[in-house]
Amino acid sequence: MTSPVPVSAVRGPGLVARLSAEALGTLFLVLVAIGVPMFTLPQSNPLPASLAAGFAVTAGMLAFGYISGGHFNPAVTLGNLIAGRIRPLAAAAYVGAQLVGAVLGALLLFGVLRTLPGIPDSRAAFDTVAAGFGEHSTVQAPMAGVLLVEVVGAALLVAVFLGTTTGRKASLAMAPFAVGLTLAVLLQFGQSIGNAPFNPARATAHALFSSAWAVEGLWLFWVAPLVGAALAGLVYRGFADAASVVPAAAAGAADGADADDFDDDETDDDETDADNAAAEAAGEATTAPSATPVAPAAPAALAEPVVDEARDFFDGKKD
Repeated sequence: MTSPVPVSAVRGPGLVARLSAEALGTLFLVLVAIGVPMFTLPQSNPLPASLAAGFAVTAGMLAFGYISGGHFNPAVTLGNLIAGRIRPLAAAAYVGAQLVGAVLGALLLFGVLRTLPGIPDSRAAFDTVAAGFGEHSTVQAPMAGVLLVEVVGAALLVAVFLGTTTGRKASLAMAPFAVGLTLAVLLQFGQSIGNAPFNPARATAHALFSSAWAVEGLWLFWVAPLVGAALAGLVYRGFADAASVVPAAAAGAADGADADDFDDDETDDDETDADNAAAEAAGEATTAPSATPVAPAAPAALAEPVVDEARDFFDGKKD
């Protein structure tokens, strides 16, 4: 007799797990991306801040990618939404979790600064890593220049994320490294322009603990990367439709369903009860006496193809 596969083995991680993974991954990214340049001494810290941030993203995706997809950035989440790989409700919850994680990470750094007697003004320390333009840019870059850099950089980052987290297993294996290296290169370029973070959550964490000018210019570091992410999502969706990347049986993109998708708790409970009932019925059918041998009924949850390629890879599942 074939025992039914538990529903938990088929269904992805729950709401709390996904949001916790996004918040924790974003917190880790902000700690590294802000803390390393803030406390760097060239003679004792040879690792560039941009490369450290890229490594943080790679580590976060390897650690939490199988749970939430490893966005850690509202721009990446918007790109997935436009590409049809996540529902609006899921995207909004992800952005909220990312903001919470980013602010907590900056708060931890602020607390560390308050304990250092050699740094009397913690806000002034945050000013050195806050995103800005004009007089607050190292090279005095105007608003238009910083905006263009943020749009293009965010579009490239989201394009790499979408391109490497969809497709064959070999591509999925390299996704964390490709995304991390892409971010490192972009940060190295954007650092001299205006500490461009290409991440609205990180920019918000900067601004909240910096001087007033950082909050006044925060709008640019939300609008520009989100525009770039939307452009990348639209281009990716057009390429995917033209190449018929998504099989017809798994084309959840039309309904906005994907690997990072989730429903509310009530819907999850109803679906879980239905799946458990189906699994129990299947088990009874295989043990009931019958004159003619009857093959065990396949659990209802296994009838649907698994379309979560990114999470399948991180879980170590085989095709």
